[in-house]
Amino acid sequence: MPDHARSTDPAVQAQLDRLTALSPGRDILGLERIAQLCRRLGDPQHRLPPVFHVAGTNGKGSTCAFLRAAIEARGLTAHVYSSPHLVRFNERIRIAGALIDDARLAALLAEVLDVAHDLQASFFEVTTAAAFLAFARTPADACIVEVGLGGRLDATNIMAAPTVCGIASLGIDHEAFLLAPEADVPTVPHDRIAFEKAGIAKPGAPLVTQAYPASMRAVIAARAAAVGAPLVDRGAAWNADIADGRLNYRDARGTLDLPLPAMAGAHQADNAALAIAMLRHQAAVSVDDAALAAAMTRATWPARMQRLGAGPLTALLPPGTAVWLDGGHNPDAGVALAAALRDMPPLHIVCGLLANKDAMGFLRPFADRIASFRAVPIPGHDHHAPKDLCQRLQDGLGIVDARACDNVLAALRQLADAPGDVLICGSLYLAGEVLAANGEFPD
Repeated sequence: MPDHARSTDPAVQAQLDRLTALSPGRDILGLERIAQLCRRLGDPQHRLPPVFHVAGTNGKGSTCAFLRAAIEARGLTAHVYSSPHLVRFNERIRIAGALIDDARLAALLAEVLDVAHDLQASFFEVTTAAAFLAFARTPADACIVEVGLGGRLDATNIMAAPTVCGIASLGIDHEAFLLAPEADVPTVPHDRIAFEKAGIAKPGAPLVTQAYPASMRAVIAARAAAVGAPLVDRGAAWNADIADGRLNYRDARGTLDLPLPAMAGAHQADNAALAIAMLRHQAAVSVDDAALAAAMTRATWPARMQRLGAGPLTALLPPGTAVWLDGGHNPDAGVALAAALRDMPPLHIVCGLLANKDAMGFLRPFADRIASFRAVPIPGHDHHAPKDLCQRLQDGLGIVDARACDNVLAALRQLADAPGDVLICGSLYLAGEVLAANGEFPD
């Protein structure tokens, strides 16, 4: 699925137009082009503050949010590179705590594009190089980098010496890219995913992981051993659980009793625990226990079980109606949503899914929480046809009240007289459209 962006700033848009014209218009994995591009820019990836590199199918963005919250609670600064953006491209690059401004963004993109003219570099490769250039030129105490796609061949993996690496929840997504046949790599899908994510492991950098099935853990352990990365895996080197409404974290350094994350969903406790383990198993950035506790309530990550505030969209529904927004879009995200919705009454679901996503795999885990279903398109992207999606829910899950709508606005208008709360889900691209329409811009 090709990446893209629009900007209201003419200077930024001019560079985004150049990028669209120069890039091949599709996702490309491999480190050859990003290596050449960074070389032409003076290899900024070698001049970054201590790097926290995070991969995973789900949860890596939230893990990065907890890392940032803890570092900043300690009074330190952090650069952050994440993707995709929701409303503004600027969300991808945070410099020492603040989103990059339009003037600096336009200048950086121009500088990178000026040397990338003959490389056929992808959208993500150009923006990754721009982020590294920005981070190398501005002092900060830490640098948090989220993997874009996979890990082993992702453009961010050009970094040679991260301080610590982390792998969040693993599952099947982006099959067309990550499961393509290749010599000397696992062929079992879940093991192949583990192999790709573990490709971020680097010599001497602790590789901190969640708990996975035995075969996936073995693949990750083998990769860590092959490159000389100490494996710090959940269940062996560290662990965490929820007890009495608190997060109990344990490792060789001791036990932490922490508040639960403010972000909704039980899975956020796992993401927070991974961030804690990464911070406690590196020595370059000092974060005390008080900062870790503060991070639990300070960390935010838009479109992850986010309750929308007052705005044009929520005003369409009766006062007091909760409207939740979640960008989950694969089967593991569906399982996480099911856990988050377990104690809620059934909700009205407004959903749009990209054409390359497993729609039924995503929706089936929380089918018993669906009071009604409204399928919508995703503007500017190939998506499951709303009518077809509704038919599949009716036939496969027995959801009687399933209707296609032209857009989210029309779906909410249909639900104006229906009692119950609403969940808008299925795509981060759709989530960005919703946030913009409701006047909520990530900052």
